[in-house]
Amino acid sequence: MPRIYLSPPDVGQVERELLLDAFDSNWVAPLGPHVDAFEREFADRAGCAAAAALSSGTAALHLGLLLAGVGPGDDVLVSSFTFAATANAITYVGARPVFVDSERSSWNVDPELVEESIRALRREGRNPRALIAVDLYGQCADYDRLEAICAAEDLVLIEDAAEALGAEYKGRPAGSFGRLAAFSFNGNKIITTSGGGMLTSADPALVARSRFLASQAREPAPHYEHETIGFNYRMSNLLAAVGRGQLAQLDAKVARRREHNEAYREAFRSLDGITFAPIDAYGRSTCWLTCIEVDPTRCGLTRESIRLALDAKGIESRPVWKPMHLQPVFRDCSHFGAGVSDAIFQRGLCLPSGSSLRDSERDEVIALVKNLYETVSNR
Repeated sequence: MPRIYLSPPDVGQVERELLLDAFDSNWVAPLGPHVDAFEREFADRAGCAAAAALSSGTAALHLGLLLAGVGPGDDVLVSSFTFAATANAITYVGARPVFVDSERSSWNVDPELVEESIRALRREGRNPRALIAVDLYGQCADYDRLEAICAAEDLVLIEDAAEALGAEYKGRPAGSFGRLAAFSFNGNKIITTSGGGMLTSADPALVARSRFLASQAREPAPHYEHETIGFNYRMSNLLAAVGRGQLAQLDAKVARRREHNEAYREAFRSLDGITFAPIDAYGRSTCWLTCIEVDPTRCGLTRESIRLALDAKGIESRPVWKPMHLQPVFRDCSHFGAGVSDAIFQRGLCLPSGSSLRDSERDEVIALVKNLYETVSNR
């Protein structure tokens, strides 16, 4: 039987036609009409003034930090419960990550701990420069509180919306918060260009500057003139064509992931000891991945026993993100928290959630988990 993947790419005829259009036009370089159109269409969808199509979400974070004025020796507060790219980008500009734990109600960064960490750092004579808030697993962070804190404390807010395209916070779309926001189009994301990312902002001048830096900072001269260090971060016209096709189907892709989440919740409703990532009332999650927590003291199963059983049947699942403050590479970084993300990591598992996942495949996952649960319960 074909393997069931966690979140595979979901592409079709629309993307194929646009890709062939780009190919046949010979616009295959990191510029062209599909890049321009993708940026306009994406900015409209994200509720922003402008967007820059880039080679990855990590590139978007890197440029966002540079544009925010973050540099060597600065402290940047960041959600600990995230993928490594969020923290890695901070080190690219010579700054220091300061990891902040999650709140239980959303799994996103805890605003109270953000305030506490700012006060603690300043008592040490350190002056944090920015906060990167992650919209974890497709759910926006609590931006009313975070924006107020950043305004009061003079921190630049950057939104890592890599997992949240299509999500909303109090009616506003993900990517419209903070000074800048970063998206990812990696193969496992809600829409994909195989790789790629986008930087968005309410300030068109910042986005224009990002395009300049992403194009090796070439000055407007007939020869190659450079006064600034630049990067090779622009998206190709070919990939932008794929992105336009994906973006046009965003609502359907998000709706499908939400359907999977609802089906899993209904199926496991009676299974004591298996709970789901919370969805806060302030917004609407994309349910990029459906995540469960497994309490072995209540159900006799562990996150790992379920993962291995699924894997033995050709079904991919994966532990939730290992918090950055637990990663060996960041062992010397400051951390503020009470163990919320540590506990979630020990018990959290991501289930197959892709928009191309068939009902029959999802039912296979459900049946296997329920069978495991009943087998252990009857011992």
